[in-house]
Amino acid sequence: MKFFIPFTILLILASSCNKKKVAEQAKADDAIILQYIADHNLNATKTASGLYYVIDTQGLGVQPTSNTQVKVSYKGYLTNGSKFDESTTGVIFKLNEVIQGWTEGITYFKEGGTGKLLIPSALGYGDQEKPGIPANSVTIFDIGLLKVY
Repeated sequence: MKFFIPFTILLILASSCNKKKVAEQAKADDAIILQYIADHNLNATKTASGLYYVIDTQGLGVQPTSNTQVKVSYKGYLTNGSKFDESTTGVIFKLNEVIQGWTEGITYFKEGGTGKLLIPSALGYGDQEKPGIPANSVTIFDIGLLKVY
């Protein structure tokens, strides 16, 4: 019992430090995205999660839900323009099996739609480094919703 109280206090302190880091990262990501939007003269919409999206072409087909299977063409890059991935012919996946920014963002388009997702790190790859993507990076995707299944 005498170890339980100090251990509990340490858990509470660690949790509050982590929440503070997450909030600071979210604020930094938002500033980066807003600067990118201003620099590129984009008309972006912000969602409650912190995702920003730009619809260039809404599309005329079916609109997916967060667990729909879709085919999407895309180009992924960092705010400095450094491309880390691309598929011009499209990839097929279920929206609930990809990063949160895609799961949410692609649902704003209809089949045939094109646009841009500006994804804060918490909705992307977080503090995990991926090939071509440093930890805590804002990622941007030009997307085309080719097919909704």
